Amino acid sequence: MAGRLDGKVAVVTGAGGAMGAAMVRRFCAEGARVVAVDVNAAKDVLADELGERCVSFTADVASSLQVQAMLQTALDRFGRLDILCNNAAVQGYLRLTGDYEVEEFDRVMAVNARGVFLGMRYAIPIMLELGGGSIVNTASMAAKVAFPQLVAYSASKGAVMMMTKNAAVEYADRGIRVNCFCPGSIDTAMLNNMPQEYIDAVIAANPVKRVGRPEEIADLALFLASDESSFITGTEIMIDGGYTAL
Repeated sequence: MAGRLDGKVAVVTGAGGAMGAAMVRRFCAEGARVVAVDVNAAKDVLADELGERCVSFTADVASSLQVQAMLQTALDRFGRLDILCNNAAVQGYLRLTGDYEVEEFDRVMAVNARGVFLGMRYAIPIMLELGGGSIVNTASMAAKVAFPQLVAYSASKGAVMMMTKNAAVEYADRGIRVNCFCPGSIDTAMLNNMPQEYIDAVIAANPVKRVGRPEEIADLALFLASDESSFITGTEIMIDGGYTAL
């Protein structure tokens, strides 16, 4: 049986983390060839595991030159670019807004918001030349509801959501779809580095009373990346166990 991404080439940032790695594995299993991007070495291990369908690339997504280089790698190695998953993100530390360091705010915004902008900025011209594509951005339920002490993270994910909508409207009639999904509490290093009482409170407030799995994120990313979602663009899809429905 043909895979859902047969013949497609994808770039996935944040591939060294649990969600990004799950996306890369799922995309490859569905027939795509993937450039797995991160600043840490975990994506190299992942690429070795997946073989010739996957190549690793080291890039800081806040750097224009490095983002252009990661996209060029897809063209050089696999000949095209059909899918971009802007997934790389940092959380920043927990601190009240009035105590938040400006330098830390700038760092979080550089990776989470500027990184998504740069990915779209340089992928869109390539996709236009090739006839279209799908961009999938990772936002967060923190783009929709407040999370005390996470002002930079929340601001950055709100920016991701609105950049998604803007780009989607701009290119909807030119073959490029742009969507984002908003994860809730997912079993990742980012969540597990939070204070336990914070994790417990979020789970207690979640209607399904558990955290999500990275594989569940990958399933949604696959749907948005594939032609199955061909009439979906400019939207944010909650994947939070019902947290924001309350």
